[in-house]
Order: sequence, then structure tokens, then C-alpha cells
Amino acid sequence: MPPSDHPTVPEPGGRLSRRRILALSALAAAAPFGVVPRPAPALGGDSDATAYQQAFEAALAADQNVRRYTAPGREILYRPRQLLAADADVKRVTAWLRNQNHPVTVGAGFAGVTRLLFDRETDIPGLVTKLRDPRQWPGQTVPAVQPHHVLLGLGNIMGNPGTPPRAAAALPPPDPTRLDQGAGVTVGICDTGIWRQAGTCHPQWLGGAYLPQTDDEDPLYLHTDVLALQGGHGTFIAGLVRQAAPGVRVDPEQALDPTGVGDESTVVAALGRLAPQVSVFNLSLGGFTLDDQPSLPLANAVAALPATSAVVAAAGNAGTSRPLWPAALDRVLAVAAVSQTSGGLVPAADSCFGPWVDACALGERHSTYVEGQLLLPGRPVRQFHGFAVWAGTSFATGHVSGRLAALMTGGDLSAAEARTALLAAPRWHPDYGVLVG
Repeated sequence: MPPSDHPTVPEPGGRLSRRRILALSALAAAAPFGVVPRPAPALGGDSDATAYQQAFEAALAADQNVRRYTAPGREILYRPRQLLAADADVKRVTAWLRNQNHPVTVGAGFAGVTRLLFDRETDIPGLVTKLRDPRQWPGQTVPAVQPHHVLLGLGNIMGNPGTPPRAAAALPPPDPTRLDQGAGVTVGICDTGIWRQAGTCHPQWLGGAYLPQTDDEDPLYLHTDVLALQGGHGTFIAGLVRQAAPGVRVDPEQALDPTGVGDESTVVAALGRLAPQVSVFNLSLGGFTLDDQPSLPLANAVAALPATSAVVAAAGNAGTSRPLWPAALDRVLAVAAVSQTSGGLVPAADSCFGPWVDACALGERHSTYVEGQLLLPGRPVRQFHGFAVWAGTSFATGHVSGRLAALMTGGDLSAAEARTALLAAPRWHPDYGVLVG
């Protein structure tokens, strides 16, 4: 990942001494346990996990607006018949394409890029590879182009050995001595949206914690009360943020459909709809990009956020060191997952990892959920009554976002300063960053 491709945010100066940063980091980061070996990904054998993966693969295959690029080590999901070009490069890219007998229409733009639309099925990754070849542009700079990447909600999907959510008992009420943690802070959650009944059915955890709006609602269901594979993902995240900081407010926005599928434009649009008082941006989603290049629109959108804010994103659940975006952007706090074992905490086998990861937290968590049933091929029906246990980097991310909010109120810090304080602790593992308790 070339550093020059990553927008950075200047750290706030003048307010935090090194001593104060280290003291504050202890409020949010657990003591380091030393370097622990990464376990190998779990082998097959979990029938529920297998069925969950099969159901998700079938949903992707049936989605006419998703295409796969399957070159080993370069796999991506992308939107068909679309190519994204930086606004400054649109004219010459359009001319090049038309000269190569690819009639294109200039479509709508977002976050500094413009859609170029094809009228027929086209090898988009192949065209992008040619357009990025300096030999096509003698004496000129190479244009900034990319596919329109599909992004996914990061529960346990993406071919990892994880499992679907499972029903759980109700959470105990919030600790009244912690209600000041996160008070006055708003965390924006760009996800599947939030259950229409979330505040009513979870009054102690979500009641009054957000402003209900119709366009923020998670559609949840395939039909009747049958849940889509990622239905309720955003409601689960909202509960985790509030558990980590019971006084915080949340602003949910829909960036993904209830199957957990979105793209760069839907995430950028969701970021743009968040309330101006949002200071922590939670992105429990992400995707791989062609040749692992930073996503142009996501980099632009993140760079445009206030310098005093913090962006927290999931590192992904593919069990690889391959960077996932937007988490791998320098401005973003990338969160991996760890697992609790009888011998202590270990890196979660399905979590992505690498030097680009900044922090980690437990990935398996108990939170607010929805009502409905989840049907998986060949497996018993899973019935839910408002609470669940789920595992993945999405949920480690929600916890870290909440801990940032708590650190803000505990130390009278901006979100960016809280991020600095949190990351001042020693890395728990070279590829997993600071362990956040």
C-alpha cells in the first residue's frame, strides 16, 4: 500500500502531553499480553457455518448487480457495466474508451469520482488494468480509475469459518454508574439501518438513544418474519456501541441492504446523511479492491470528514493479511477481532490482520437484535426474540467506537484525540494492534 495513496489527518497539537496520552490510553486499552501466535483458520465441519456460507453465496449469485473477479489473490466483488474515474480524468478516460470501441455514457458522480456507464456486459477489471498501464499514456500521468467495488457487512461472511447469529437471553440493564460514559457524543453507524421497533423493544439500551427516521430503517426481512442474512446487523452494532458507552447517542444510516451488500456509493451517501454532531463514524463493513489500491471515493469521503473526528472500520473476516477498505486507509482506525479461549485471548482465526490493523477487541458479543427467524439450508430454524450473540470484526469495531466515545467524555477529548490516546498503548500483537477492553 503506497503511503502516498492514503490521505492522512494531522494529529491535534498542543493539548495532549505524552504522559497524558499514556494515562488516558489505560482507560480504553487492555494491558498487553505479549505476542501470541495466530491460530490457523478453522477447518470445515460446522454445519451451521457451512449453511450460512452457502446461503450467502447463493444470495450473491442471485444478485444481478454483483459481479465477481476471481483471479487468485486479487478477488473482488464489483458492480457490472460501471467504471469509476477521478473527476479530473473523466474526459481523457472517456475518449480512450470510445477509441477502443467501448461506447460509454457519463453518469452521476460522487466523492470526487464519476461513473462511466457501459451499455453491455464488459470486463471491467480488464479495462481498469489497461487504463492503469503507463504505456497507454505516453508523456501523461496515468488516470485514476477503478471498478465500482461492492462492500459487505462484516458479520461472519466472506468465506470465513464463522457462524450465523444465535439467539440469546436479554441483556441486563445498563449500569447506572456508567451512564455518563459517552454522554454528549454521537456515533454515526453506517450499516443496514436500524430495526423500526428497536427503541420500543430495547427501551433501556436503545430507547431515546437515536432519532427514529423512516429512511434509517433496516428492511430486515425477505418476507413475513424471515430474516435476510444480515438483517439486524445495524441494530446489533448500535447495542454494542451503547454497551461500551451507555450515555452515547447513535445516528444509524442505511448503507447496506439486509443481505449485507452495498457499494462505495451507498457508503458515501450514508456518510453524507449523518447528523453534523457525529464525531465517531462506525463502518462495520468493507471490501477488497482491484490490486489492493485504496478506494478513491472512500478515501475522498473520509478525508473530507472533520479533522477532529475519528473513523473506525472493521478489518474483515477473510483470515488474510490482504488490506480491506476503508479500514486500511491511514485516517481510519482498523479493528481486528480476538477470541476468548481457556488459555486466554488469541487472534480470531477468521479475522483479517496485518501491520495496517490498529486495534483489536473481542469479536464474539451479545447485543440487541431483532425478532424473526433465520432459515438456513438443511438446518433447524433459528428463532430470535430481540437479542443475539454474533461474532466478527464488525462487532469488535462497534465496541471500539463506543470505547472511543467513553474516552472522549472521560478525558474531555475530541474524537481524534481519543484515537491518539487509545493507540498510545503497546501493540498486543504485531498484526492486531492495541487490545481494547
